[in-house]
Amino acid sequence: MTVRQTQEPDTLSKSQRAYQWIKERIARHEYTPGYRLVLGTIAGELDMSVVPVREAVRQLEAEGLVTFERNVGARVTLVDESEYVHTMQTLGLVEGCATALSAPLLTSADLDRAAAINDRMHAQLDHLDPRGFTQLNKQFHSVLYEPCPNPHILELVERGWSRLSGLRDSTFAFVPGRAQHSVEEHAEILDLIRSGADPLEIELAARDHRWRTMNAFLETRHPDAP
Repeated sequence: MTVRQTQEPDTLSKSQRAYQWIKERIARHEYTPGYRLVLGTIAGELDMSVVPVREAVRQLEAEGLVTFERNVGARVTLVDESEYVHTMQTLGLVEGCATALSAPLLTSADLDRAAAINDRMHAQLDHLDPRGFTQLNKQFHSVLYEPCPNPHILELVERGWSRLSGLRDSTFAFVPGRAQHSVEEHAEILDLIRSGADPLEIELAARDHRWRTMNAFLETRHPDAP
């Protein structure tokens, strides 16, 4: 099974079911940063023993979404600026590479679908819903990187997006002005792919797009920085 495939609930093991259940609540911010994950309570809600829940939490820990604290237990990872920066830097690198490798495999229909998503993002600019905009942003980039033939790079991209979902509700909530530039940069990336640009040019455009979002966030947090 590739990272793009999702198993149906009735084919999941108990630990996989617990993993998806907890991860969905982290993504929806029902379990916010710092929230304590009481394994027994979660096991009771899922009608299973604590063992598969513990396995699920260990997997989420490996992805950076959960941390263990001595004498406390498992908590949803706290918001950490340096962790956000490191995640965005890494995601920029691997997503840029995945997009460049996918470019020759993208069809006109794929690019039209990505453009339609970007149009929906553009339509939101006057009345921005940061969370909805972020969801569309993920859909847009997924179209461009999912055909990547390297499953290892794809896995790193998906892990980066998962880590981001636990770190921030939406960067666009902190930097709403970034949304306009993001839509414009999406169009530029699509133009490069449609024109058959050099893969390195596409990779750098996708990487810099991600890093500009990171830098916009940092500039908001540290307006007096040189």
